[in-house]
Amino acid sequence: MYKAIHRPVLAAETLRLLAPDVRSDALFVDATTGEGGHTELFLSSCPRLTAIALDADARIQEKAKERLACFLPRVTFVRAWFDEFFANYPFERRPDIILFDLGISIFHYERSGGGFSFSKDEPLDMRLDSSNGKSAADLIGGLDERELADLIFRYGEERYSRSIAPALQKALRNGRLKTARAAAEVIAEAVPPAYRRGHLHPATKSFQALRMAVNDEPGRLVRALNGAFSVLNPGGVLGVISFHSLEDRAVKQFMKTKVGERHSVNKYRPSPQFVAAEGELLTPKPVSADAAEIKENPPSRSAKLRVIRKKKDEIE
Repeated sequence: MYKAIHRPVLAAETLRLLAPDVRSDALFVDATTGEGGHTELFLSSCPRLTAIALDADARIQEKAKERLACFLPRVTFVRAWFDEFFANYPFERRPDIILFDLGISIFHYERSGGGFSFSKDEPLDMRLDSSNGKSAADLIGGLDERELADLIFRYGEERYSRSIAPALQKALRNGRLKTARAAAEVIAEAVPPAYRRGHLHPATKSFQALRMAVNDEPGRLVRALNGAFSVLNPGGVLGVISFHSLEDRAVKQFMKTKVGERHSVNKYRPSPQFVAAEGELLTPKPVSADAAEIKENPPSRSAKLRVIRKKKDEIE
């Protein structure tokens, strides 16, 4: 029996807001299956539900297949980026439930070998699909100093990005940047001593920024949300669990555009402009983990769940 190392966050809240009646034969798309925790939760709670389990990373998808083998043939596995999947939705039946659990699984830090953890001597790669695109090391070497600093500041909200960027590029030129651990050490050396003693490792934000850029996470998220909402059945629900402010801001903005009101940006016409509502927001405020879950499952500390129900059918 496969022993997972990742526990789904906000499990009870996700089921409460997204799960159908147990008698329903709804179609559930897990757009970020990971090790399969949320898919397992839905399939075990709703015996007539069927699922499409989607992931771009072949390594972790193999783990999900082990975990979910007992639910076959109710689950179908698809390896693809979620934005590309929804842009070219391949099934005749449209989903009733779509869930995005954003961020990186514990598996990627502990077992993937992809250089996501700054405590491991692994190649500085960070690609979820290691067969395509540039690695984190390639990215560092391919940008000029200002571009790299801007990237680290924009995606990691790292205030010392102007010191970190040249340090990383110098280390790369000198052959010091062979592993993720080495990169983390370079970053720690580039920031003030007091910053190293903070509650976060000084490389945390820079690693987040590099990973997001390598995998085009911000761009893919916006495209995927729009594509997912388009293929969602009328009356269906779309939920997103995010883990940092950049993701949550994008999700909040997307859902705001679907609930009907858009404000004019013309200073001479400051009155709001109203458009037909395509969705109903089920979470006026994001749902967060309570103290008990945070104690049992620490990654849930920063999780925020937002859910929208589709009203208007976008496909003719």
